[in-house]
Amino acid sequence: MKVRLLAATATAVLLGTGAPVPAAAGPANPVAPVTSAPGVVAPATSAPGVVASPPGVVPSPPGVAPSAPGAVGSAPCPKAPAPKVSRPPRPSPPPAVPGERAVGGQALDTAGLIVPAGAARPPAVTATSWLVADLDTGQVLGGCGPHEYGTPASVQKLLLAATMLPRLDPQQVVTVTDGDMDIEPGSSAVGLVAGGRYRIETVWLGLLLQSGNEAANVLARLGGGPDGMAGGVRAMNEEAHRLGALQTHAVTPSGLDGRGQFTSAYDLALVARACFAEPTFRRYALTETHRIPAQPAQRTKGFEIQNENQLIYRYPGALGGKTGFTDLARHTYVGAAQRNGRRLVVTLLGAEPQPARGWEQGAALLDWGFTLPRRSAVGRLVEPGELTASATPSPPALAATVDPRPAAASGPLEDGLIARWPVAALAAVAVALLGAALLWRRRAARRRYGGAPS
Repeated sequence: MKVRLLAATATAVLLGTGAPVPAAAGPANPVAPVTSAPGVVAPATSAPGVVASPPGVVPSPPGVAPSAPGAVGSAPCPKAPAPKVSRPPRPSPPPAVPGERAVGGQALDTAGLIVPAGAARPPAVTATSWLVADLDTGQVLGGCGPHEYGTPASVQKLLLAATMLPRLDPQQVVTVTDGDMDIEPGSSAVGLVAGGRYRIETVWLGLLLQSGNEAANVLARLGGGPDGMAGGVRAMNEEAHRLGALQTHAVTPSGLDGRGQFTSAYDLALVARACFAEPTFRRYALTETHRIPAQPAQRTKGFEIQNENQLIYRYPGALGGKTGFTDLARHTYVGAAQRNGRRLVVTLLGAEPQPARGWEQGAALLDWGFTLPRRSAVGRLVEPGELTASATPSPPALAATVDPRPAAASGPLEDGLIARWPVAALAAVAVALLGAALLWRRRAARRRYGGAPS
């Protein structure tokens, strides 16, 4: 009885800290998620109109929020008719991980539509998945397959921005290399030239206004340390993990298609929230034009670039965002806007430009989000570092280079003793309790059998 009591106490402490729990002490595995063939709407995981259980009724894995009260069970996503297009075969996504699909709330573990109870039906779009969230509170207002894997295209440049903006001095002048110009022929480029010298701020504007793939290579190389571009991509994946974007894996810094490169609408919202927490990013995202300087040594003239995100010109209160497209990913989009003191972000994957372009689909979903009451939510965006908090400290390089992100803060998740105790201390207590349980069992066995257990 004492052994069981000690083990149960240790398990409770580990669950409260988010630390790993031995298999025998952990909760039962969740039900495997429903999957469907590409382009096929999955059956609803629960009947439309069924309200999810309130917090505290259904246990959640560590770091995963319970279903939001009033969240309606998923239904088929409203789809706008889109013309058939020729595209490469979709890559096979990684195996589904139930815990990752429930990050932000168990209601988000669906391939269908999830909206607050009583909410108006969102507009039909061609995107295969999407999500609308509040940038300030982190509330997820609704989504369609928010944790379904998708291919990012150039919206992956937002992950590059979230990773490298705190690391690079915008006033530093850098030289573009031949390796930086190694991009797919015909892909988007801002017009930088090998041997040209540019301020890093100009490279950032080339990345965010014109989606320059050579600009992405420059920034990843500069921020990647001794390993150059490979180190930059590795840092992007580390940042995604820190933000809680567990379904995101970068292979290229620009979003050009790469084997094993995936993300989700939920993960993109986490990345966008980190970006919009940076004042420098917000300024870049709303910049309409910028002049790329002449390079006399390379005999190139200066020229002007324009922001290709139409949201900033045509949507009142627009904050900016990022467009993306490849034949494989189709159209992807991230956009944000503010209205009546409220800032929302929308993310889309796998959209077609007919009958509405990506930014127009995003604008329609933003309009829908702004109609919802402020307390409406079906889940939440996890905080940076929340899912990686453990007794093991963060890598020193990331801890030293990543600044606090005030716009991503939404206060403590819990009150009481566990919320105030350091995670490392609670984990240490748990380990000690488990050790005591094992020692008690060994001593009991010696008394019973006259020796040590085999």
